[in-house]
Amino acid sequence: MANDKVKDLKTEILSNNWYTLKKVTFDLQQADGSWKNMSREAYDRGNGAVILLYNKASQNVILTRQFRLPTYINGNPDGYLIECCAGLLDENNPEDCIRKETEEETGYKVTDVKKIFEAYMSPGSVTEILYFFVAEYAKDMKISDGGGLPEETEHIEVLELPFTEAYDMIGTGEIKDAKTIMLLQYAQLNNLLS
Repeated sequence: MANDKVKDLKTEILSNNWYTLKKVTFDLQQADGSWKNMSREAYDRGNGAVILLYNKASQNVILTRQFRLPTYINGNPDGYLIECCAGLLDENNPEDCIRKETEEETGYKVTDVKKIFEAYMSPGSVTEILYFFVAEYAKDMKISDGGGLPEETEHIEVLELPFTEAYDMIGTGEIKDAKTIMLLQYAQLNNLLS
């Protein structure tokens, strides 16, 4: 990282419980050339990958449904979100990660995954970048029930929905997850199921 408009970067760990919360102080050069001392907090949970599984023949997509505490404490009545399959990279590269997560969460073993873009999801406070993928699935790729790993306390419901129904759920508010909205819109704009 090299930016000559940032100097005197100092990092303090505020919490290292579930993930890492850092307080960073630094000097940032302003448009007039002066320097301003600033302080920000950044949550580091690692980078992740997300995938939309689709089937052209059936016109269906595979999504998941699981409890998300932050949404619950921010007013989501039951705390459950409908999402595309996703996970943290840990020590894996994005493609290996998303293949592993797809198998664990949905029960499908996909082989041909296509990376379509990368995006920061909440760059004002979270360091994570997400790698977005799509892959076509078929019934014969189903090797387990999915649902996530018990040791990771995942209780994931696997949903197979018509693409048009899933896409309409954005408008009804039934799908509020940004990564899922982005992938469904990508599929619509690029005629992925045509």
